[in-house]
Amino acid sequence: MASEATITVESNGRSFALPTVAFQGLPSTLCKGCGHNSITSYLIEACKSIGLNPYQTVKLSGIGCSSKTPAYFLQASHGFNALHGRMPSVATGALMANAKLVCIGISGDGDTANIGLGQFKHACRRNVPMVYIVEDNGCYGLTKGQFSATADLKAHLRRPTGEENTIAPFDLCVEAIVGGASFVARSFAGDKKQLVPLLKAAIRHSGTAVIDIISPCVTFNDFAGSTKSWEWAKDHEEPLQDVGFVPRLAEIEVEQKVGEPVRVQLHDGSWIVLRALNHEEHDVKSRASALNLLEESLRNHEFLTGLLYVDTARADFATALNTVETPLALLPDEALRPSPETLAKIMETI
Repeated sequence: MASEATITVESNGRSFALPTVAFQGLPSTLCKGCGHNSITSYLIEACKSIGLNPYQTVKLSGIGCSSKTPAYFLQASHGFNALHGRMPSVATGALMANAKLVCIGISGDGDTANIGLGQFKHACRRNVPMVYIVEDNGCYGLTKGQFSATADLKAHLRRPTGEENTIAPFDLCVEAIVGGASFVARSFAGDKKQLVPLLKAAIRHSGTAVIDIISPCVTFNDFAGSTKSWEWAKDHEEPLQDVGFVPRLAEIEVEQKVGEPVRVQLHDGSWIVLRALNHEEHDVKSRASALNLLEESLRNHEFLTGLLYVDTARADFATALNTVETPLALLPDEALRPSPETLAKIMETI
């Protein structure tokens, strides 16, 4: 019997115990209080809860604060840090080589909604069998907080310029549903009660499972006229080294009640409104219902959370392509290379 320090996982019809440390990762280097760290802890809990086999799991990411996340969980798993916005194509290739892998892709709003939007939409269109997590903070947190394509209209940069965002944002849940993803959800990094079950369901789903997770950025708190601001200091110093300071802030936690709006104050003093879906009033299998709800929540200035849409009948990409049972990566040479006789017959028909 497995002890409290082990987790039982399944592999090829056999059960075996793994130490819980196999589900952990390296210590986080993200800012204290970052919502991304909460998401990582929930991922670890979800993977342990369902007994996910780390050795049959691949973790992928692009570039950005969010793309550090694969280093912080499932240290026994395969991992690949791709180019900016190019995680979906790497995931597609990996799963075509071995469709038996569980793929968890971690991205950010800049990595997905800006430079990676095209690849994101094609992953949804193909229904690539992967969990696609977007750690959405509305800014480029790794490159000094510029607006991303999910930044709210009329939002202001937390910098001395006070620049206002004049361009309406993408709603990634709308884009995922329209694009063809067969599992779409939104949640908040501080709502463990809702997010852990969503992650477990996404991991078990066969097809593209997109979860857009609102994850507040705690770093960019500069203000106009401050001589302690980042830009003023950089303009007036001759540094020996580049040193920064990020205050320790408590992680934001909230428990939502179904159908009721909940106001949540973020670290910078601003507020957002979350409303957990009442599934008795919404058919999660209806794309039209999901899109109508998202449009309504946009008008009401709310973040609608919970499972928005799911299609369990749609075939995933590997099934649609009718790939062989044995993963392509494991096929022997003789199964992949046509014989000289076969090539000769092909040449005769040209």
